[in-house]
Amino acid sequence: MLRLDETKGPFGRVDLPGLGLASAGLFGIVWGLVRGNSVGWGSPEIVVALVAGFVVIAAFVMWELRAEHPMLPMRFFRNRTFTLANIASMLMSFGMFGSIFLLAQFFQTVQGYSPLGSGLRILPWTAMPMIVAPIAGALSDRIPAHRIIGTGLALQAVGLAWIAAVSTPTTPYIDLVAPFALSGIGMGLFFAPIANLILSSVRGEEEGQASGANNAVRELGGVFGVAILASVFSHYGGYTSGTSFVNGMTPAVYVGAAVVALGSLAVFAVKRRPKLEVLELSFEVAV
Repeated sequence: MLRLDETKGPFGRVDLPGLGLASAGLFGIVWGLVRGNSVGWGSPEIVVALVAGFVVIAAFVMWELRAEHPMLPMRFFRNRTFTLANIASMLMSFGMFGSIFLLAQFFQTVQGYSPLGSGLRILPWTAMPMIVAPIAGALSDRIPAHRIIGTGLALQAVGLAWIAAVSTPTTPYIDLVAPFALSGIGMGLFFAPIANLILSSVRGEEEGQASGANNAVRELGGVFGVAILASVFSHYGGYTSGTSFVNGMTPAVYVGAAVVALGSLAVFAVKRRPKLEVLELSFEVAV
């Protein structure tokens, strides 16, 4: 409040219909994903929630295409950088959150640690971005951001596959430290450069809209990851014994690794300079 001046966007009105449609659509999708494993994916509650959610999101897109001042301009997605960066964000959250969800339970259910003990053992992964992210942010001003992000996602995919490969009911914790740290380094290489990449793909006055869209996409990816990887886990294993848990966790984490690897490929496909795309889109809008 003392150092920063208040700023306002170019438009004074809030897109209330767009806000309502986006909120209702995402609520339906998230409701179905969160409850699908416990209620059953074929139950009327889940089918109705998911179908209704996607229908409302489609209505949101149609509204945004015709709104005078849209909450999320659909022309953003004509920008290759913006679209691929958001795809990478969703896939990263899918693999990361889905895998951590299961690994936290692995330490408690299979190896008998407390919730606090489980969290402390995951710290080589989740605390690593505190060290790596500032470095990655500084490097993204010198090295193309998509190369840093793609490398980070590749490292995270390797780390997840490594975790899946060495996990057994009696795996010594020391065997997991290196893949945890590798995954954490990859995650640290992702966060700061992805913000730089997405914000550089739109005009300055549109950065808030672009950032908000990316946050929503990333959180939705996490929900998908937890729901789908938990379904893979349930198909191959369960909670009846340590062996059963690992039998389910291993293929689920492999799936998470494959999804993160796809995210790496998506962001490596960003080949053009974001600002060049912004200038071209701005010219089209002006015309």
